[in-house]
Amino acid sequence: MVNKDRTNKEMMMKEERDIEKGYSNAEFVSKLRRLADAIEHGTKFEIQIAGERIYVPVRAEFNIEHEREGAEEEIEFQIKWRHK
Repeated sequence: MVNKDRTNKEMMMKEERDIEKGYSNAEFVSKLRRLADAIEHGTKFEIQIAGERIYVPVRAEFNIEHEREGAEEEIEFQIKWRHK
C-alpha cells in the first residue's frame, strides 16, 4: 500500500544502484547503435540492465570520461539526467 503522505518527488526516487554489466561485442554494438539512433531522432532511449528497464529522456547529457591508473586505462561513455 502506498503512503498517501509521500510527495510525488519521493515517489519518483528509486532505490540506489551501482551495477556494471559486461556484454559481447555484438550486444554492445547493438546497444550503441540503438542509442545513436535515439539521439539522432530526438527520442528517448530504452535499455534493460540487470532486469530493470531504464528510460533515458531526450534531455539527458552525454559525456566521455577517460581514466588511467598504473597499467590500466578506462573509457566510460556516460549518460546523465535528473528526474523532474
